[in-house]
Amino acid sequence: MGLANKSIFVGEFSHQMDAKNRLCIPSKWRFNGDNDEVYLALPNPIGCITIYPPKMVERLEEKVAAIRLGDIKGQKILAKLFSQADTFGCDKQGRITIAEKLAKHAHLDKNALLVGSYTTFSIWNPKHYHYYLASGLSEENEMSQLLNELGL
Repeated sequence: MGLANKSIFVGEFSHQMDAKNRLCIPSKWRFNGDNDEVYLALPNPIGCITIYPPKMVERLEEKVAAIRLGDIKGQKILAKLFSQADTFGCDKQGRITIAEKLAKHAHLDKNALLVGSYTTFSIWNPKHYHYYLASGLSEENEMSQLLNELGL
């Protein structure tokens, strides 16, 4: 198994979105089979979109399946989170299409910054990303706290 199959996402890449909300994934982040709907895009409470590759989707699936139907708090989080989520694959040019709801969540316009986090990557509005890094945010919002409690 080559590195491309191990889902290692490092570095920062600046790309432009086209009129159809398509964005190119860096070639070093692509792998065989990524043209199928294998990526999961989730709205991150910090203001970006977090992208999970298949390996991480499997781990996430186990955690989500462990949330009991009677866990009202957990079910509410799942409803909020996954109602805004999307799945996608890359086209032949290595582009993905960002769902309108997710693009709005991350305040994406023409420019986007893809930021590796080793096992996942995030898509940011570049200005928001630089503000996020410069800010000393110590408070987490309610969604962040709840996701953390669930181990997501």
